[in-house]
Amino acid sequence: MQEQCKHIVQVVLIEDDPMVQEVNRMFIERVNGYKVIGTAGNGQDGLRMIEELKPDLIFLDVFMPSFDGISTLQEIRARNLPVDVIVVTAAKETETLRAMMRNGAVDYIIKPFKLERVKRTLERYRDRYETLTDDHTVTQEQLDRILQMGDEIRTDSTVNDESSLLGQSVLRDKNFIESSSPAELFIPAEELPKGLNPVTLKQVLAVMADRGGKLSAEETAEGVGIARVTARRYLEYLSKIGYVHLEVNYGGVGRPINRYVLHSRPKRLK
Repeated sequence: MQEQCKHIVQVVLIEDDPMVQEVNRMFIERVNGYKVIGTAGNGQDGLRMIEELKPDLIFLDVFMPSFDGISTLQEIRARNLPVDVIVVTAAKETETLRAMMRNGAVDYIIKPFKLERVKRTLERYRDRYETLTDDHTVTQEQLDRILQMGDEIRTDSTVNDESSLLGQSVLRDKNFIESSSPAELFIPAEELPKGLNPVTLKQVLAVMADRGGKLSAEETAEGVGIARVTARRYLEYLSKIGYVHLEVNYGGVGRPINRYVLHSRPKRLK
């Protein structure tokens, strides 16, 4: 049983990909003391939602249509909105990182990221939030602990990739099968995108493992016994959450072949 938090950190998630939105929402709300109170697909909608809902924390993507993450964070500061921001993005350019840091992002997490990295970020932020909410004054020791938030969470780079990497962050706690093997991933049906089945998802990973960890949608469909368009949906979902990546193979005459590659080859399923 989770320890009851004194305060619930209310989060608005700004991310343009609906599937990634849902996976991130699921992860955030599995960390004790967090609740996602709104989602937006671009910065302009996100700003309206921030002013309306008054959240404590923003989970912000950088690359979005209409109004990107950098512009959104700059506007948050220009309007002096009392909210903290964690940037979650595939952007790795130092210029982007500097822009986010200058505008007061409390953390910057690069996709695909490790589960423990994000979990510890949220736990440390929650502890800081509770300290600053409860106490009217702070000691130097408390302040030092708050300001050192980033030092601890960055030590997670040593966590084993095979057991912890999950691009858009599904937390494998007691409701998931604990495993060092991607092929043993199991996500309950109610937490998958509509139309996907956890048993079929596991079969897709098993077929990929048995056949060398690099398959096209057609090859996956043949191995599992499902339609090619269905196989592609499962492979695209696995790509979204960081279990596979797309590799385009150019060879000879004709169209290139798209193959999906496991990030680490899992064990054969029984």
